[in-house]
Amino acid sequence: MAKIMLVDDAAFMRMMVKNALSKSGYDNFVEAQDGAEAVKKYEEEKPDMVIMDITMPNMDGLQALKKIREAHPDAKIVMCTAMGQEGMVVDAIKSGAKDFIVKPFNAERIVQTVNTILGN
Repeated sequence: MAKIMLVDDAAFMRMMVKNALSKSGYDNFVEAQDGAEAVKKYEEEKPDMVIMDITMPNMDGLQALKKIREAHPDAKIVMCTAMGQEGMVVDAIKSGAKDFIVKPFNAERIVQTVNTILGN
């Protein structure tokens, strides 16, 4: 089963995504609470996919996306964003994000996005 890294400074958001994916059979997760930790853990864990919030302390999701993609151009990263951050989404897609999910999101959308990107 694929290894998925969940990156969000809010633990409850990581838990919500993990719960949604667990119900669909995904069970291998790595977690990070900010962009800097995500970059470090990506190197250590080499996840198959990343679901990452944009707005976080220390290093935001856009900076982390760019750093990970510099070292790993084939990285599969999906960005999460709150309503009203469309400009950031455009920047994320231009920087190599595969897709984005708008918060508040529903479980079906998360599972559908992961299945599509991982080819399941």
